[in-house]
Amino acid sequence: MSNKEVSKTTETKPKKNLKKFKYGSMSVVVIVLVIVLVIIVNLICSMISKRSPIKIDLTADNRYELSDESVEAMKNLNGDVEITVTFPKSDFASMGAYYQQMYAAYYGINVETPYEMIPSILENYEMYAKQGNGSIKVQYIDMNKDPDIIAKYRDYYNNDIPEGSIIVFSGNEDNGRVKVISQEEIIGMIQPANTSTQTSVTMNFVGESTLTSAILNVTDSNPIKTAVVSMMNGASLSGQGYESATSQITEFLGKNGYDCTEIDIASDELNPDEYDFVVVPMPSVDFSADIIGKLGDFLYNDGNYQRNMLYIPNLYVADLPNISEFLADWSIQVEEDIILDDTNWINISDLRNLNIKLEIIDADSVGSLPNETLPIVSPASKKLSVLTKNNDSVATSVLKSMDTSYDQNNAETGARDVAVISKKETSVGLDTYTSHMLVLGSSFIMDSTLLNQTNTFNNANVIIGMLNTMTGKEASAVIPEKALQQALIAPTAHEMNVIKVFAIYVIPAVVAVIGVCVFVRRKNR
Repeated sequence: MSNKEVSKTTETKPKKNLKKFKYGSMSVVVIVLVIVLVIIVNLICSMISKRSPIKIDLTADNRYELSDESVEAMKNLNGDVEITVTFPKSDFASMGAYYQQMYAAYYGINVETPYEMIPSILENYEMYAKQGNGSIKVQYIDMNKDPDIIAKYRDYYNNDIPEGSIIVFSGNEDNGRVKVISQEEIIGMIQPANTSTQTSVTMNFVGESTLTSAILNVTDSNPIKTAVVSMMNGASLSGQGYESATSQITEFLGKNGYDCTEIDIASDELNPDEYDFVVVPMPSVDFSADIIGKLGDFLYNDGNYQRNMLYIPNLYVADLPNISEFLADWSIQVEEDIILDDTNWINISDLRNLNIKLEIIDADSVGSLPNETLPIVSPASKKLSVLTKNNDSVATSVLKSMDTSYDQNNAETGARDVAVISKKETSVGLDTYTSHMLVLGSSFIMDSTLLNQTNTFNNANVIIGMLNTMTGKEASAVIPEKALQQALIAPTAHEMNVIKVFAIYVIPAVVAVIGVCVFVRRKNR
């Protein structure tokens, strides 16, 4: 071989090695940059996900997402909240499987009970709260292994805290408030809709209302302590067989931030230092002079006023002279007539033209509504009258029937009063102190069927609006039920976790391995 050829070979080999090194180095740089980029993107997404919803809910019914009402409430949260679940997170899935079998045995068809959605919803409460001035921390504990945590909550809670409950707490060592969501309430977070039949079942998720109201309850700077009169002299106030109506009212108020205690109006004390608000639902017998005096003293509050009352008449009882005289002192009278309407009624039961539509007369007493177009319906309502009396009360009609309505003893059409608020007030210097009396013409206006269908009827929002305005309570959120669609293709919470692992860890790892393999192969060429 000539010197010229040897020289040429020597010159070519370094060029090939340089080229090989150049491409190999580029591969290493690209792989490192890809890995670093994936890590940075994951870190950024992790940070953002704590404050903004970057997860995509693939379910047709948006079961993992909070309602707009809850989101707004969390963003306006002004306190720090601890939510302590006293059982493992995995128990939610076990609960779902158990009740799915139970409902399948009862209805004879497959019924989905996705309790495993609740932990994901709790995570959303944490996330949205961080967008405001407050915070929410969710933890899962074993009551036997973490007795100190439970002991802290017991310092602010008079009743027992059983295992299997959810504890909602806000406060500090000196002052705190606790709301305990029982195991029965947790089970009741998913339940069949009222429209379900043996052959057609729709499951509703009602747990968001329970959770949101509990959070707002423990952070409320002005909790309204409410006495609900359920008994008189040891007997049901509304009469045997109608106790459930009182329970529905108590449950509705409790879900909307009112701290309710059921009392016996004859034997229990109605102390204005202990209660802010009293509810008298559907008395079946007249009150004695002593009970009337007790109610009057409560509202007068030693001349300080600032106490309120809701009275709902019993549809089936008319002659209550002592109660009638008491209401007349507030310029309100409950008539015997039932309001009918052949034109403006809603077909929600066999009552037909008794299901009268109402309109708002005094918007200030109701406050703002999420959807003003939804109807307000009052089944079987008695007519109310505003009296003109020479006393210190001022009564205002808030809800009326339509101009097409009439009553049993008067065929002349015209609007009738269905909700009236009366007030008495006193002034001390520049300050004015007021007590209110709200009378509703019908107990059925607060029937759970109407209150729960917040996407169909405005009853819940209107009633809570009147009560909040009257009592001065901070605005609360009426949370709609969520219909869970059956037979849909949607990932469960476990499946979502698997997808998360693949997206965050497995796929980037595979990309990195492929990159390394490509690098090694090119290097050895």
